[in-house]
Amino acid sequence: METIPAAALSTSLSMDQSNRRPPTSGASDSRARFVFAGFWPGFLLVTSVFFAWALANNLNDILIRQFQKALALTRGEAGFIQFVFYLAYFVWALPAGLLLRRFGYRAGLLTGLCLYALGALLFFPAATLHRYEAFLLALFVLASGAAFLETSANPYVARFGDPSRAPQRLTFAQAFNGLGAVVAPILGGLFIFSGVEHTAADLSAMSHAQLEAWRVSEAAMVKIPYLCLAGFVLLLGVGLARVRLPHIEKSLGEGTGSLRSVLSNQLLRGAVFAQFFYVGAQVGIWSFFVDFTKHLAPQTRERTAAFLLSASLFLFMAGRFAGAALMHRVSPPRLLLVFALANIVMVALAMSLSGPAAIACLAFTSFFMSIMFPTIFALGIRDLGEGTAMGSSLVVMAVMGGAVFPPIMGLLSEKTDLQVAMALPLACFLAVAFFARLAAREGSGIA
Repeated sequence: METIPAAALSTSLSMDQSNRRPPTSGASDSRARFVFAGFWPGFLLVTSVFFAWALANNLNDILIRQFQKALALTRGEAGFIQFVFYLAYFVWALPAGLLLRRFGYRAGLLTGLCLYALGALLFFPAATLHRYEAFLLALFVLASGAAFLETSANPYVARFGDPSRAPQRLTFAQAFNGLGAVVAPILGGLFIFSGVEHTAADLSAMSHAQLEAWRVSEAAMVKIPYLCLAGFVLLLGVGLARVRLPHIEKSLGEGTGSLRSVLSNQLLRGAVFAQFFYVGAQVGIWSFFVDFTKHLAPQTRERTAAFLLSASLFLFMAGRFAGAALMHRVSPPRLLLVFALANIVMVALAMSLSGPAAIACLAFTSFFMSIMFPTIFALGIRDLGEGTAMGSSLVVMAVMGGAVFPPIMGLLSEKTDLQVAMALPLACFLAVAFFARLAAREGSGIA
């Protein structure tokens, strides 16, 4: 998942009565503050939350490969990892928003971290039971926490300093999110992949007891990494419970609007449509990147394939900053159209070429995916007025595409192969291009 852009935010900042009110721009300091005095510890802790949920999201791409070995799953069955994960986002998008409005952003962050830690801890008994259903339950709980974290941290981080520097604070937080995405496959490759790989012939030569012992040992590889992950987010929770944080008051224009009035907006409907397909493409490509690499270059070790995925995600992070710079010269809808068309070409080449060339083309799709989520989001909710909150929730719920497409791609790859299955992400990028044309035609931009 991506970070919601500054254009989507409409809250105003005040302080708890027990805290000192931060200076406003033009008060005692003539320079616009990046972070108000006294709030740096809280800002850095909230920024660390971006890193935490990126780890959870991108470790799934490692689990899909690992569980095929450890639990004897097909690709289609392993694809349900993403189904369960993004189903949690869909289920909790609206309840998380309601909790924030009732109890505030600190409560949302702490709820998210507690659920995240509980889900990570549940990996230990799931591995002991050696049951796929237990892992899926653990993932659903963990993803529920991540949904609360995204809903809370995205608008919150923009309000730690002068409003004029909110985009810079969001970019800083996005860098941590991108860093988490890059680090996750490296950690998975080092600590979840055992490095023990058997061919089909090796597996068929094993006795039932030997095969079962190997699968159990592979499943156990997730125990320590996820226990460490739970410990990390619990420490974050302790820090956020004690640190000084700003209190965000609801602004006068932050109504919910009616569902009917929001859906009457053509761009909002298009954004929900485009976001569903974009997230489906992103999650589908990253979920099966390791498998794709092994399919086209069988001699590649799993850990090497994981490191290649990390390199692809580094391109994603680089594309985010390149896209932000390009938007000073190219309108967001037009840049979105160019990037969508570029990915149509990249996926088509990945489907038609062979070996390292095909793998490289698939890796480069991450660069062009970088701007898609925030640009679609901002274009969709622009000028919704009192319907902004409702429109935002609808666009966030569209991440359900990440739940739908990976299982379908897995099943299709079993009937054909992974290169043919990449036709689904290609079709998804066509949908994004269609939305970009619609937005460009209406002359929209991001303020």
